Amino acid sequence: MSKLFALALGILTAIGGFVDIGDLVTNAVVGSRFGLGLVWVTILGVVGICVYANMAGRVAAVSGRATFEIIRERLGARAGMANLVASFLINLLTMCAEIGGVALVFQLVTGISPLLWIPLAGFGVWIVVWRAKFSALENATGLLGLGLIAFSVAIFLLHPNWGQLGEQLIPRIPVTEDPSTYWYYAVGLFGAAMTPYEVFFFSSGGIEEKWTAKSIGTMRANVFVGFPLGGILSISIAVCATIVLLPQAIAVTSLSQVALPVIQAGGTIAFAFLVVGMAAAVFGAALETTLSSGYTIAQYFGWSWGKFRRPAKAARFHLVMLAGLIIAVIVLMTGVDPIAVTEFSVVFSAIALPLTYIPILIVSNDRGYMGRFVNGRVSNALGIVFLVVILVASIAAIPLMIISGAGQ
Repeated sequence: MSKLFALALGILTAIGGFVDIGDLVTNAVVGSRFGLGLVWVTILGVVGICVYANMAGRVAAVSGRATFEIIRERLGARAGMANLVASFLINLLTMCAEIGGVALVFQLVTGISPLLWIPLAGFGVWIVVWRAKFSALENATGLLGLGLIAFSVAIFLLHPNWGQLGEQLIPRIPVTEDPSTYWYYAVGLFGAAMTPYEVFFFSSGGIEEKWTAKSIGTMRANVFVGFPLGGILSISIAVCATIVLLPQAIAVTSLSQVALPVIQAGGTIAFAFLVVGMAAAVFGAALETTLSSGYTIAQYFGWSWGKFRRPAKAARFHLVMLAGLIIAVIVLMTGVDPIAVTEFSVVFSAIALPLTYIPILIVSNDRGYMGRFVNGRVSNALGIVFLVVILVASIAAIPLMIISGAGQ
């Protein structure tokens, strides 16, 4: 049983990071517009986040130090500060999307405006971050998030034409879509799969759980079980949208449209499981982004941090998280569309990704730092390949956003 719960960090990171509000919306949008022609990007993202998280987790386990402690040491104070500011702002944007996503899930269930749920969502995240133990946080949210398997079950209940679905897996740009729009959503999907906060949370969570070099096996189990599971659920969302929404030309502009295929397939019972999974996944992502805001700032400045410390012993860490939540709630209360925030957050995540990926890649190759746990040939080759992919996605993101009109 203890080994089962040892996987919970990876499950929570995958469900609350890979399948957060960004993934729910982006995969549904892509499935409803491009069918399965962008599934290859999700698969690429799964491999990429496994490579990235495996390096970051190994560095944390061997050194006992998390991502932003290493970034400051390797890049120096000035370059590290630029990295910190960019990463924190992207994380804050993602936090806004996740808090808004929690409100949208409650709107889906109650029909009450998300503006009334946003302050309650922010308060709920703060109470859990402040009071709950890290182990309770990861176990409860991660396991409840498995309700998202409703998307995978719905595929079979919908009795699709498997041959037609298989043909759609061949990457192609629909005649009704501009190439710039196709590649814009490709970058968005990649950004949704490899959001930096996933790794901030994962490596810092390893420190919270007191990983050592002996924990590398557990860390790898977290990575290679959790993230592929998240990838399967993400692809399931796109497949459901392809089966139900694409033939009817339904544009995804709300969370109810994301849920429509599951409701059509399994009715009320399936919807109930889905809502629990959505709420847990998005709330888990809100917890991750909130904790990541505290982790990044506290690690860079050398403050006391962590859920394993009482709030009074890590006051500045908790203050940063509270400030981030207040800002996120204020931004959302202006009436900004959480779905629009979500779409922008995944693209900007792709832009910021090299800032944290490169230092981790460098450190994981430093034998003086890592000893016998440095990257092997395969890990290093994959690390370099994904560095190129990440740089291309980061450079292309803004031009594609401008040319495509943000995917319009």
